[in-house]
Amino acid sequence: MSELKGYQQEIFENKINKGFNITNIEQEFLLLYGEVAEAFDAYKKNDQTNLAEELADVAIYLLGLSEILGIDLDEEIRQKIAINHKRQYRTTETGYAKKVE
Repeated sequence: MSELKGYQQEIFENKINKGFNITNIEQEFLLLYGEVAEAFDAYKKNDQTNLAEELADVAIYLLGLSEILGIDLDEEIRQKIAINHKRQYRTTETGYAKKVE
């Protein structure tokens, strides 16, 4: 088992033990979104301590949601990185990278 999968399981078990939601997927997505917004707010305020904590919260919510949905996030990340390595990109006139089809 990967370390990431272990975190997923630990986070899920904590949700059960503390009586947190494990069935309302929409709520979990909204809570994850809220944590991303809090991280962005900390970034805008240049609050590095709070930013680090909020990014950890983002990861915790994402890993918990992945476990609820039965997704092995470690494996999905590995597959997506391999796909991204094979993709070709070009820089647009605005400075952003765009995938070449």
